[in-house]
Amino acid sequence: MKAVALCFKPFLKPEEALIYCNLGRTQFAKKCDEHQVYKNNSGYFNKEDLDKMMSGKPFELKHPLKIKPHESPMISKRI
Repeated sequence: MKAVALCFKPFLKPEEALIYCNLGRTQFAKKCDEHQVYKNNSGYFNKEDLDKMMSGKPFELKHPLKIKPHESPMISKRI
């Protein structure tokens, strides 16, 4: 009965999000990182974001990642 009630809530607690997505904790965390789905300030997940994550369609990053070349302070520059 609880699973049916989750379908009508706009925001889900972390435990409810696991049930809604039918994923284990590790799989859920990995997918959330890949799709940049995060909890809001109140600690809830937006159900629309979870729906997009689970749709299987290609996704567009909200904040594109900028990769910088690795600079190590341990490597000395030789001229």
